[in-house]
Amino acid sequence: MQCLFPKTLNPQFLVRSFNTTRSKAFTVRSMSSGSRMFQLKVDPLTGNSEWVVIEEDEASGDATKQLLANTSYLDMLNDTRRNKAYREAIDKTITKPCHVLDIGAGTGLLSMMAARAMDNGDSVESSGSKGMVTACESYLPMVKLMRKVLHANGMQRKIRIINKRSDELEVGVDMPSRADVLVSEILDSELLGEGLIPTLQHAHDQLLVDNPKTVPYRATVYGQLVESTDLWKLHDLYNTEKEVLDEIRLVPEGMDSALCVKRQQFSMHCDALEEDIKLLSEPFKVFDFDFWRRPDGHRVMELSVQATNTGTVHAIISWWLLQLDEKSTIFYSTAPKWISCPSSMEGFNSSISWSQNWCDHWKQCVWFIPKKGLSLLKDEEVSLLAVLTDTSISYEMKTLSQNLELGQSELSAQKYQITLLPEKIALYSDVNWRCSMLKAIKNAMKQKTPSLCVVVDDSIFLAVALSHLAKGSHVLSLFPGLQEKGAQYLQAVAAANGYSKDHVEVQKMSELLTSQSSQENVANQIDLLVGEPFYYGNNSVLPWQNLRFWKDRSLLDSILSEGAVIMPCKGLLKACAMSLPDLWQSHQCLQHVEGFDHSVVNSTLGACGGLPPGQENPTLPFSVWQCGESKKMSDIVTIMEFNFLKTISPCSGKAKVEFITHGKCHGFVLWIDWVMDTEESIVLSTGPEQRYWKQGVKLLKEPVAVGSHRSATTDCHSADIETSFDPSTGDLIVDYAFL
Repeated sequence: MQCLFPKTLNPQFLVRSFNTTRSKAFTVRSMSSGSRMFQLKVDPLTGNSEWVVIEEDEASGDATKQLLANTSYLDMLNDTRRNKAYREAIDKTITKPCHVLDIGAGTGLLSMMAARAMDNGDSVESSGSKGMVTACESYLPMVKLMRKVLHANGMQRKIRIINKRSDELEVGVDMPSRADVLVSEILDSELLGEGLIPTLQHAHDQLLVDNPKTVPYRATVYGQLVESTDLWKLHDLYNTEKEVLDEIRLVPEGMDSALCVKRQQFSMHCDALEEDIKLLSEPFKVFDFDFWRRPDGHRVMELSVQATNTGTVHAIISWWLLQLDEKSTIFYSTAPKWISCPSSMEGFNSSISWSQNWCDHWKQCVWFIPKKGLSLLKDEEVSLLAVLTDTSISYEMKTLSQNLELGQSELSAQKYQITLLPEKIALYSDVNWRCSMLKAIKNAMKQKTPSLCVVVDDSIFLAVALSHLAKGSHVLSLFPGLQEKGAQYLQAVAAANGYSKDHVEVQKMSELLTSQSSQENVANQIDLLVGEPFYYGNNSVLPWQNLRFWKDRSLLDSILSEGAVIMPCKGLLKACAMSLPDLWQSHQCLQHVEGFDHSVVNSTLGACGGLPPGQENPTLPFSVWQCGESKKMSDIVTIMEFNFLKTISPCSGKAKVEFITHGKCHGFVLWIDWVMDTEESIVLSTGPEQRYWKQGVKLLKEPVAVGSHRSATTDCHSADIETSFDPSTGDLIVDYAFL
């Protein structure tokens, strides 16, 4: 890993660093005390944060293990296609003793491959820098893990670890000389997001010899124009909302950028959307660059793309092809599965191995076309402008006949603009979800005419809907994440939603508690307290970490009126046994990776199986619909309830899971269904059939053969699953036993 923090990170933990704009870790060094890192840990139930100090000589604590388990390191190390390609390329590139630099060394896998390729021997050290591998790794927890891996493989004397960012390295201080060979894997799904270009620029300027050898050798980005209703709904709330018949307008006329996604590429497994995707062009090359020479920092490519079908371009799907060796014999691609004929694409070699094993660390990227997209006729030419910066790729496009430009001009500098994740944009345009929420609000107001309504979370929809529906009430939104920007937004959309600007205000929790406790008038007490729940910025949390709603409701308990309505009133923890072969494979226990023992990392990285007795792999957040092959192996069961009518407290539950089909069970998927009313007539599910939320996945140590009671097999027919929730930490412990 180079300079940038782990490739997939649960925002419960944040780390700061200064290498590029996406850096998230910084280290403070002292010649006498070694390395130290400050890690920011956020309590998911309160939003409060604290700095945790990680010392170089400390053992990995629970916080660090949880942090690393939420990264994609384990997934990468289980990517056999990636590992084999790098090993073959390194063996072909490094044929004699030389000085090798590994930037973003991680566990040291590429460094060990390079050392082995040079065949230094077990005990003889080469003179000077020849035969030396310098492993540069900026993230201290990974440095500590790398040392264990090198020791387990007897490589500690052949590889020198430098705990710095590569742009901090100095020849003559950290390295005896410039390196002859660069090996690195600092690529994300977009290719550039981990600071690849500035890292290579600095390496060529300061750390490498002229005309060095490199692995990889070259990278090429490809794109394809597609039509997809699902992708359209992920970004265009302005137009999708027009099809909704209710009177709520989150994006009013003339304010189409009030709620939007960031103008950037989003990584996702596009194979999961294949049935909804219509291809409108052949794949086209966007750009390429070489690792072996200094790359340019800014490029603009003008492309002409011919439509192969009539349709509407909703998005550009892109991926990259990595040429790892100079002789063009070893390749790795992140293309979607429908790209099955590489020979039809410029630059592809017929010898490419096109096996497509699922992995989560590299996906495809999606660039959304603004508004409703761009209409095309078959054979029509599209003019595409691809803009390459140090860390990203963006697009602008127009048809030659329409001369319609779509791109950065769609952005506005309005103060009230709020950017949301694509999943949230799609949720807010979902007719059924909106209808259920509005019905729940109306039912709540029938129970008690509210004088004061409070939205405790960052729900934009509920704040606007309450302001529109509860005309005789005062509406307060706490907006703990949106804060002032949320207040500006509510003011901006007031007229379009039929409420006055003084009808709603944004106030901090502390201010609300202070102001209400100082007033004894019962009219100032809360009559209606609501939430989705949704907390801005909590993008990859486990489902039960949204129980912050329960925590907030409890903090406000003293200023709730008698008979106050709480919405949702209950949360139901649901579970389902599932077959998840791709996900399990990517998180299975490591043994030897291309001949190198990695078993020492299993505990720290949260691998499935092979762990010490009594140690379990953690439950992790995933969008199950994006996890490759999946199949339900049981009916859905309710394990326990969270009663929001009472203050937060520890709770536990147990349920029996009956298997309904024959096959392999790889784990349990858990989520929360939100019960919006006491009659339980409105229940909003966040389960695996819903694409707007992540679920918690508890993978098994080993897959278990299961079958229904009606089958004549000796497979397991049922399992007990037991959970307990600790409100002091926000943790949910999951235990299971097969029967």
